[in-house]
Amino acid sequence: MRPQRPGIPLPSPTAVSEPFWNGCAAGQLRYQRCAACDEAAFDPVWACRRCGADRMQWQVSAGLGEIYSHTIVWRPQTPAFTTPYAVVIVTFDEGFRLLTNLVGGTVADVRAGLRVRVSFHQVGGGIAVPYVTPAEEDKEAT
Repeated sequence: MRPQRPGIPLPSPTAVSEPFWNGCAAGQLRYQRCAACDEAAFDPVWACRRCGADRMQWQVSAGLGEIYSHTIVWRPQTPAFTTPYAVVIVTFDEGFRLLTNLVGGTVADVRAGLRVRVSFHQVGGGIAVPYVTPAEEDKEAT
């Protein structure tokens, strides 16, 4: 499975999500952590979903996690997407989850519990999106 080629629909960064997209452009996976209760958060928010405090701070993830859940897409939303692609929910080691795509390997390689590492790919318009690839540590275990 490969990253999508330029031409897919692009995100529209907002005031709250712009630090995330700037991080992607710089090769950093950024997430938020509440300074009041220490809850890790993603999607970007103004206030903590757990305690309601408006003290969210941006942090940089080490980019390692594991697949929590997945599905394989054979019929794309639009013709701009190349199939098949694996949509995965990844639980990163810092405690937040991110919906993304797995690249590298085959459809048969996708499974819950697979250790993954973030990688960034340009999709046009100055936007880099985070994908995940199987982590080297997982490749050695299989």
